[in-house]
Amino acid sequence: MRNPATTTKPPPWAAAYPDHLDWRMDPLERPVYHLLDDAAAHDPGGVCMDFLDRLYSFADILDLANRTARGLQQLGLKKGQRVGICLPNSPYYLAAYFGALKAGATVVNFNPLYSGTEIRAQIIDSGVEIMFTLGLKKLYPKVADALSGTSLRTIVVCSLGDALPPVKSFLWQVFKRGEIAEVPENLQNLPFDWLTRNPGHFTPVPIDPRLDIALFQYTGGTTGTPKAAMLTHANITTNTEQVYRWLPDAPPGAPGGESILAVLPFFHVFAMTVTMCLALRLGGKIIALPRFDLDQVLKVIHTKRPTLFPAIPTIYAAITSQPHLERYDLTSIRYCLSGGAPLSEATKKAFEHLTGCTLVEGYGLSETSPVACCNPVWSPRRTEKPGSIGIPLPGTQIEIRDPDPPHHRVATGQRGEVVIKGPQVMVGYWNKADETRAVLKDGWLRTGDIGHMDGDGYVFLTDRIKDVIICNGFKVYPRIIEDALQNHPDVHQVAVIAIPDPLRGEVPKAFVVRVAGSSLDAEALTSFASQTLNPKEQPQEIEFRDTLPTTLIGKVSKKDLIAEDAAKRAAVERHHG
Repeated sequence: MRNPATTTKPPPWAAAYPDHLDWRMDPLERPVYHLLDDAAAHDPGGVCMDFLDRLYSFADILDLANRTARGLQQLGLKKGQRVGICLPNSPYYLAAYFGALKAGATVVNFNPLYSGTEIRAQIIDSGVEIMFTLGLKKLYPKVADALSGTSLRTIVVCSLGDALPPVKSFLWQVFKRGEIAEVPENLQNLPFDWLTRNPGHFTPVPIDPRLDIALFQYTGGTTGTPKAAMLTHANITTNTEQVYRWLPDAPPGAPGGESILAVLPFFHVFAMTVTMCLALRLGGKIIALPRFDLDQVLKVIHTKRPTLFPAIPTIYAAITSQPHLERYDLTSIRYCLSGGAPLSEATKKAFEHLTGCTLVEGYGLSETSPVACCNPVWSPRRTEKPGSIGIPLPGTQIEIRDPDPPHHRVATGQRGEVVIKGPQVMVGYWNKADETRAVLKDGWLRTGDIGHMDGDGYVFLTDRIKDVIICNGFKVYPRIIEDALQNHPDVHQVAVIAIPDPLRGEVPKAFVVRVAGSSLDAEALTSFASQTLNPKEQPQEIEFRDTLPTTLIGKVSKKDLIAEDAAKRAAVERHHG
């Protein structure tokens, strides 16, 4: 039976689909680890991962995952128990992720840059009992601190040096010895090579892909409070298949096929699906980097020739603004999917001109595994609509509804809340029944994003509901202000937040990073913005900065800007009080 996306009248976006791609799509109800099993069966000797010049075949990664699954079962792991992964991109991540799923566990992703307090809180909330992490001073102690007073009982400690090629491993042990943590030898700390010292004959666990939870993905959700979006096996495998079908001419995975540059961290849901899982579906190679370093990225593209490069706008912008680009050949890249933040038309055009690739913007949330819509990459029906996040993926429905009760669907072109229905939508938040009910109804997910849809089914985002500024009772959208300011040639980066105003309630404030060497001032920028912004949209304050705070994946952190601005205002009030 077709999923609910099947309707008598085709939706407006269906006309944009090419003949080879059907908008209607059934959920792919398979365990996530079949992605690895299938890739290894197809090409066992092919390169699955290039990790800092050490090559791991599909058979190698499958063997590591199977032995990890067996080791976890020997520790007493049962179906449904939670296994945490607090690792950068590496072969250990794939072994832990797919090994835990094969053993019947639910994976819980952890950000290695979290503080010890944040890691502890997430362990307590999720009930993680076993955690994979690196034996580094910057990471291991934060996890080890949670061995008391939480559900955590075992840490599987991975050695970065053991994952490197022989020469680099030796140099690591010699020159980076000071970065290696002292790990107590006891039953609570288990070296990865001990866990996997077995033949890999794990006991298969029955999985119902529609119901069994593969992943807890922590997110601010639509309320800003960290919570775990529960993603089933079918959510993740279906979303991987949706993205796979979006590529117009992806080969089946023969040697010399696709290779994906993995700069974004796998513990982020975007990279998990669009880099790690998609690479396995393609039978392609993952060129994995443990962190983003611009010079290293340029060298890797030049020498290792990736064909796919999922990233965020700040990474593409950083590459285009790098001097001496003539030293690098970046033309191996064919397709790039941008997510996580708005992609400016200037960055898109500059990167496409530099590489010859097709760079398109997509959109999704942790709650949608994550991709819900994307701009087309295929010809001849590819339509460029600047500012759009694209059209719904196969099997996905998107509507624009009034954010206020009774949440009726608004007319074409009118602003409202973006709501999504599809086989990639989560089943709910872990232990958050009230918040689940607030965002999920009849399979439709309230995203908390404001936008509109045009007559062709293309979606345009305006803002987050929580970011909308209420000025004298009127709604002001920061995204509109940011776009207007960003059009000034001397503006490199901009973010707009609400600040309190005694007469109007809230007014906009802009934080601006100027282009290097520019002397742009607030008066000139205000005059420029007045050409396109109405008086309520005009920033009442403009603060110039050298940089803006960002999240781990490079999105501007408005949360930090709001906190910094509030602290500054409080300090001024105390001084004048």
